[in-house]
Amino acid sequence: MDTSNQSTPFSIRDTAINDSFWSPFMERIRTKVIPYQWDALNDRIPDAEPSYCMRNFKLAAELTHPELDYGVPGDIGYGGTVFQDSDIAKWIEAASYSLVWHPDPELEKNLDGAIDIICDAQQKDGYLDTYYIINGLDRRFTNLKDNHELYCFGHFLEAAAAHYEATGKRKLLDALIRYAECISRHIGPEEGKLHGYPGHEIAEMALIRLYGVTKDERHLKLARYFIDQRGQRPLYFEEETQRNNNDFPWKDSYMQYQYYQAGKPVRDQHRAEGHAVRAVYLYAGMADAARLTGDKKLRDACETLFANIAGKQMYITGSIGQSAYGESFSYDYDLPNDTVYGETCAAIGLAFFARRMCSITPRSAYADVLEKTLYNGIISGMSLDGRAFFYVNPLEALPEASLKDPRMRHVKIERQKWFACACCPPNLARIIASLGAYVHSLNVDTLYTHLYLGNEAKCTVGGKEVSLKTETRYPWEGRIDITFTATSGGAFFAYGLRIPGWCRSYTLELNGEKTAAVVQDGYAMLKREWRDGDRLTLVFDMPVTLVESSPHVRENRGKAALMRGPVVYCLEEADNGKELYRLRLGTPAACSVTYEKDLLEGVTVISFAGKREKDWPKDELYRPLDDPVLEDRPLRFIPYYAWANRGPGEMTVWVNR
Repeated sequence: MDTSNQSTPFSIRDTAINDSFWSPFMERIRTKVIPYQWDALNDRIPDAEPSYCMRNFKLAAELTHPELDYGVPGDIGYGGTVFQDSDIAKWIEAASYSLVWHPDPELEKNLDGAIDIICDAQQKDGYLDTYYIINGLDRRFTNLKDNHELYCFGHFLEAAAAHYEATGKRKLLDALIRYAECISRHIGPEEGKLHGYPGHEIAEMALIRLYGVTKDERHLKLARYFIDQRGQRPLYFEEETQRNNNDFPWKDSYMQYQYYQAGKPVRDQHRAEGHAVRAVYLYAGMADAARLTGDKKLRDACETLFANIAGKQMYITGSIGQSAYGESFSYDYDLPNDTVYGETCAAIGLAFFARRMCSITPRSAYADVLEKTLYNGIISGMSLDGRAFFYVNPLEALPEASLKDPRMRHVKIERQKWFACACCPPNLARIIASLGAYVHSLNVDTLYTHLYLGNEAKCTVGGKEVSLKTETRYPWEGRIDITFTATSGGAFFAYGLRIPGWCRSYTLELNGEKTAAVVQDGYAMLKREWRDGDRLTLVFDMPVTLVESSPHVRENRGKAALMRGPVVYCLEEADNGKELYRLRLGTPAACSVTYEKDLLEGVTVISFAGKREKDWPKDELYRPLDDPVLEDRPLRFIPYYAWANRGPGEMTVWVNR
């Protein structure tokens, strides 16, 4: 396949974020979320579910090295889910990114201490999973399908690479290289090995990231094996289940082994199926492998799967995973707003997938999805004070239904302090802390900007060192100013600026004069010699836009949603009263768009006149059909990501027309 247009994301070391919207989120992660999660991992949050995570590692270390004493009684046993180890891995990853843009000796000390304990738990042969170290090593690698060994391994690979890149310290990296060698001795294509692969994917993209650090072909080879072996006949998971008398939770389900994306080879999968987080983690790894190996069939599968998600199974907020049953994709155009699952981790995984597709071929369609998830379906998972979290992100919430309807018991109307299954909070921390790696990417002679946020970045392009400084009030305002600094008098290269799919009109100026650009795959391309002080000004028209769903989406018939720029808006009870389903949009032509700095940490609010259906004259359940009587009612919309920060109440994204 043609690899000439591939691009490599900037390192977070090469992109310093200084943005009016995102910098507060990043500071919240650094000053509140990372310390809070460290306390949670050590079971120090009152009235919250215990994590057991660091306790498990201390116990495993004591069992591995009896001379060590971490103060954990050896008879208390393992605590938490089978994948509890992954929580500390994600915390290490997020904390490591944080150190890059804000050195913190106390945080680094906590990191080093946690890594010491983790490495003390490692077995002589490199194995490192506390569930089996504590419960019996004789059962390791006997349930790859459900017991998450390779999932935890993948998260630790991501953590080890991030920690090494941030600090230069190799202790965790070397430990995970030994673990990768241990896995390769047990799993692979050779005779006598298990011909298995992860039940919960992430090791695929993590091994490729490790390969990027080590350049050791064995790491790329293992990643490719996990991808290529998946779904081959005879099905490994089927054999493993029978051989080890394991449970198969989905034996009576329509999903069967596609719950794990393992019912057929990955190149034969054409629509997103099964557990949503597992799926997009796998697809991200497939995209990485396709980019590195030039595998056209694998790339084609990635493009088909991405198109299915974005075109038929994605919410307007970028959330994915429609069903609480298996936290899964359901079927095309099935997008219920109230029973939606929309796990925060799934939106994060979709962002991973989108960024990797952008690296194969920069297309605005990929970056649009990345932007949509970041501004809506991802940050909605965290309260504005960084102390509470959503696992599920609904587009319609009714407190009484969440309390009393068992179909919606997964939908919370208030973010939770912590979870027994706490995958989402540390996942949020690691993507926001690494945001600098999502903004720009570089081909040999082409620089791309995918996201618009204030930053200073540097790279070598066209053989010259180049810096660019971006200043903007995006997403509240549409103006972006980019100033170049080029050494040695100038640098000749192409520069591509993404024109978002939501944008219908824009202007582009170079050094104060309007300029034209060829739009290629959704990027405005300018090829020239860039000199010191060159300044580009890109201005998007950002009207309030009513959006409708495809007619195939039955849940949104007769309804519309509100967007401005990349931000999806919602009605909330705090502003509009109860029974939001009785409201109608009216015409937002004369709307008020106001930035309120003291509301919800600073948001742009949209207000205009709407209608509300009046009560019937008599209190009755049914009557002969009659035209509804409508009364004027002002409507006030806030950004969707900020809902549920003013106490419990109703919320809806889709409103009657």
